[in-house]
Amino acid sequence: MSVKYINTVRWKFIWAFILSMMTGAVILLGGYRLASFLLLNNPASPAAPVLKWIVIHIGSLPVMAAVGIASFVLFFFLYTRKIVSYLEEITRGIQQITKLGEFQPIAVRTGDELGVLAENINIMSERLKQSLLEERKAVQAKNDLITGVSHDLRTPLTSMLGYLEYIEQDRCREETELRYYVAIAYQKTLVLRKLIDDLFEYTRVNSGGQPLVAEPLDLKAFIRQLAEESVTELARAGMVYELHDTPDALWIQGAPFELLRAYENLITNAIRYGQDGRRLEIVLLREEEEAVVRISNFGEMIAESDLPLIFERFYRAERSRSRHTGGSGLGLAIAKGIVERHQGSITAQSDSSRTDFITRFPLIPPPA
Repeated sequence: MSVKYINTVRWKFIWAFILSMMTGAVILLGGYRLASFLLLNNPASPAAPVLKWIVIHIGSLPVMAAVGIASFVLFFFLYTRKIVSYLEEITRGIQQITKLGEFQPIAVRTGDELGVLAENINIMSERLKQSLLEERKAVQAKNDLITGVSHDLRTPLTSMLGYLEYIEQDRCREETELRYYVAIAYQKTLVLRKLIDDLFEYTRVNSGGQPLVAEPLDLKAFIRQLAEESVTELARAGMVYELHDTPDALWIQGAPFELLRAYENLITNAIRYGQDGRRLEIVLLREEEEAVVRISNFGEMIAESDLPLIFERFYRAERSRSRHTGGSGLGLAIAKGIVERHQGSITAQSDSSRTDFITRFPLIPPPA
């Protein structure tokens, strides 16, 4: 018989039953021989009269039956004590899981069904713990999102209401002043619309509701075209771009319109915060089985404490990355969500001379 089938709880109970029977039989045999010896060979011993009385008034068979049953029950409890105590330990572990926040792993002591049960309970409790943590993070993220949206929507809206109220009360002295206030209100509405558009885009990208429609994409041609289309915006900021290409083919599985939005956000971010450097650098590389795109600006560095947080929604670092630059605080979060939907990764690094945003995507063979 296979060891796998022998090492089960059922067989452990069978072996405990057999051992209890054998132990009880040994005790009965030993007791019978001892009583016979005392009655026949040592009738003067103090136990002999007691044994004679038991045999005459009760009978040897009932006494042996009672002793056999008692010894069987006693030794069966002793032989199954480890199994039962382990089962009680598993039961206590399950009871702790029902109490939120108390997850104590159960030791896997055996290779039988109870050990497998303990291992599965540990896996289940770990997954439950992760689910609870994710749920709490989701609730906190939702609250943070509502707080951030409320704050960012209220700021331009308050300014618009102030200027429009000033106009509505006929407090403008001349048409030039009126047109000036209308222009400011109009600019605030553009900021408001940009924030709402970014918010909808962030929700769409991170909700996972719409499937990603990907196709083979020549990343080199895609980035070159995007860089050419950014020339006008770069010129307005007094900047130029440098493109460093690689002779290797860089084909990925991607959705062009999604990636367009991601890289537009990265380039816009580089222009907004890198105007002092007067140039934008784009580098295309192949590293092992990954396509790498590095977008660099040469403006003010990002503080090391801010680097891990810049891809969080509504996060703005101090100084140059303030609300006064006109950003919604969602551009990098949207880019991160799009890149990760393509099974890629995005990182940032910054020092006193440059700031790099690096994206990586798994390569695919060029289509025929």
